[in-house]
Amino acid sequence: MDDKEKIEKAIELAVRYGGIDEAHHKAWVIDQMIRILAGHQYDTIVKEACTGEDGPNTYDWDIGIAP
Repeated sequence: MDDKEKIEKAIELAVRYGGIDEAHHKAWVIDQMIRILAGHQYDTIVKEACTGEDGPNTYDWDIGIAP
């Protein structure tokens, strides 16, 4: 998938599911968008997002629940 297709797919996902109530569904949308846009770098991005002042597990990454 090229960059244009990734962007289009991520936008489609946000438009289709982004308005669904409940935080766990919104977390799923964000996670799915990151998976699409990051590709093979997904694990690295999540690891970096969880790292903070208290080490590698400072923050949690919520994969959410599909709507």
